[in-house]
Amino acid sequence: MLYKFKTKPFAHQLKALEMSWDKEVYAYFMEMGTGKSKVLIDNVSMLYDKGEINGLLLIAPKGVYKNWYDSEIPTHMVDHIEKKCVLWTALHTKEKIKELNTLFKSGTDFHILIMNVEAFSTKKGVLFASKFLAAHKSVIAIDEATTIKNPSAKRTKNILKISKDSKYRRILTGSPITKSPLDLYSQCEFLDPYLLGHHSFYTFRARYAVTRNINLGARSVQVVVGYRNLGELSDILKPFSFRVLKEDCLDLPEKTWMKRVVTMTPDQSKVYNEMKQTALAHLDGKVLTTNTVLTQLMRLHQITCGHFVADDGTTKDLPCKRIDELLDILEEVEGKVVIWAQYQRDIHKIIAALSKKYGEGSFVDYYGLTPSDDRQNNIKRFQEEEECRFFVGTTQTGGYGITLTAASTMIYFSNGYDLEKRQQSEARIDRIGQEKPMTYIDIISEDTVDDRIVLALRKKQNIASQIMGEELKNWI
Repeated sequence: MLYKFKTKPFAHQLKALEMSWDKEVYAYFMEMGTGKSKVLIDNVSMLYDKGEINGLLLIAPKGVYKNWYDSEIPTHMVDHIEKKCVLWTALHTKEKIKELNTLFKSGTDFHILIMNVEAFSTKKGVLFASKFLAAHKSVIAIDEATTIKNPSAKRTKNILKISKDSKYRRILTGSPITKSPLDLYSQCEFLDPYLLGHHSFYTFRARYAVTRNINLGARSVQVVVGYRNLGELSDILKPFSFRVLKEDCLDLPEKTWMKRVVTMTPDQSKVYNEMKQTALAHLDGKVLTTNTVLTQLMRLHQITCGHFVADDGTTKDLPCKRIDELLDILEEVEGKVVIWAQYQRDIHKIIAALSKKYGEGSFVDYYGLTPSDDRQNNIKRFQEEEECRFFVGTTQTGGYGITLTAASTMIYFSNGYDLEKRQQSEARIDRIGQEKPMTYIDIISEDTVDDRIVLALRKKQNIASQIMGEELKNWI
């Protein structure tokens, strides 16, 4: 069909569209940074133009779903499509209810409902999604589809239940098999229960997994110890999926910047707001030094990262969703990853989480407490050993002079304020020997100083010189 793109597609995106646009079900198994969001947006736009659909239910994790509303759809959806696009929130104010109700007004507009996957663990979320699907000819698309890999999870069951109410279904993920090939079952069942040729997860597991029984006290438990028939499984997937890695995309931009958003917990919000009022009172009418400015910023920034310094000088932890978001990202990323954090307390939390999920041999560290004698060996391990997948450090210690080109993905768990350290740390993967396009991901808490810090760094602004005097009040 004739279709005029708003943003020019890369060759691999065009190929994905050509293979999928009119298919009732399809899987975009495209590595993070290869532009699968644009492919989906062009796909649904084509279906809308052909009169096949007038609705899109887009499901994504909390850290991602707002980005579809703020950035992806406005950037890539063609201008001639009149659309009503609404972002789901758990809190329904009068204004939000009024906005949600616009999705049910008659007309020729393209109706788009963007929901976080967590909403499908709630009765309210499931009922509203069902109402939306009943009112429109829709596509259901799941971004980061590994969020429904667990067949027994409540949200997976609810999403599978409503999937039959749409003609078209899409899944998007950079890493469809995060832990095992068994992760594919629920994702494919969402598309079509008959795609894999198995009527249950257990027959699927019996075909592709090697299991054995182990005794746990009085109980006997069946555990997976290996996999088989994977070539057959790969052949089954090919007719309804498109797989691409960054290394396959010769026309990708050299660098891509992304963000993942976390919301603060109620405890964080309470302490943050109290600290903000204290900071504003402290700054009122005073002549400020650079150190004073950065101290106030740091106190607020630490809270967004999940800790703060109490009045007695001790550091207290706060409930925080940042580690969960990091682990979600790591499930989507192929290959090795460099993870930077601003505070040693963050480093300790990251190391603990990686040890628990991936094992102690999966990472090396490079920060102030890393013994000097270990540092060079840690770099060597990361660069050369396949099982060592993660490099965790601070930009103050590891951001200069070292080469980490075994990774093409870099995650900023938390950022500092120094532009030079940011630029130098980015360059650790952007050196001779790097053969892949690079992806940089910032984890941020929106509507906080955290958000402003990342924005300034991406604009290549030196924060200390930008926020003297009254400017700091605007930042806070």
